[in-house]
Amino acid sequence: MLRRVLIFLCLTLSATSAISENSALRRLDTGEDGKGWEGVGRLDLAGRGFCTGALIAPDLVLTAAHCLFDRETGEKVDYSRIEFQAGMRNGRAEAYRWVRRAVVHPSYHFDGPVSADRVRNDLALLELAQPIRNGSVIPFDVARAVGAGDQVGVVSYAHDRAEAPSMQDICSVTGRQQGILVMSCDVDFGASGSPVFSFDGGRTQIVSVISAKAHVDGERVALGSQLDGSVDLLRNQLAAGVGVLKSTLSQARRVRVGAARNASGAKFLKQ
Repeated sequence: MLRRVLIFLCLTLSATSAISENSALRRLDTGEDGKGWEGVGRLDLAGRGFCTGALIAPDLVLTAAHCLFDRETGEKVDYSRIEFQAGMRNGRAEAYRWVRRAVVHPSYHFDGPVSADRVRNDLALLELAQPIRNGSVIPFDVARAVGAGDQVGVVSYAHDRAEAPSMQDICSVTGRQQGILVMSCDVDFGASGSPVFSFDGGRTQIVSVISAKAHVDGERVALGSQLDGSVDLLRNQLAAGVGVLKSTLSQARRVRVGAARNASGAKFLKQ
């Protein structure tokens, strides 16, 4: 099945124009470097690893659905032990918030076979226990329109750059089909859930969420979902009361991700 998915992606890519030159990753180490990107944060997954997420409302974080599952057991991570660390940089975040509720796309199945459906529906929305009302942490808008050939950017954390976010200003959408975006962006373990941004018209908007990495014609690519109406669907699920905590645990002690953590924090597709 995986081989079939990658062949499908190769065909999609070959029908598009050549990949434009990508910018290199740059680490946002200082407050000046990270200005405007504080709404991107690290998600500490109950001390078992981390993903990346982005604030789209004062109390809502958009990320990848597979981040909410234990990759060894397939069980859901206890939402009450997930912490969003907004703008985490060198051991300090602009804001820390626990998660109160979480919903995954209703068509996402973690234990299913690797398929285009899994990537397309790999979205989750987290409701924070308290909204972040900090003048330096501004939620991002979400947009639907992005197509092959468009330039995008990504802000992410990853296993080898876990203590500060990195930004790739320019990468490209090299293919789009069946709700999946194929992108030339540089991602690695931990970058799951990272926001993909469009900068058209001077507006910074999230247009996709990183789901996986793969190889196409020998080149590394990032795979993400085409948002379409999925974010509205997830918002409606929260409004309908979906996403009650799996269990209630004390949050008095903040879980910290140490050097001995399982650095993967996420499941990626590989060739």
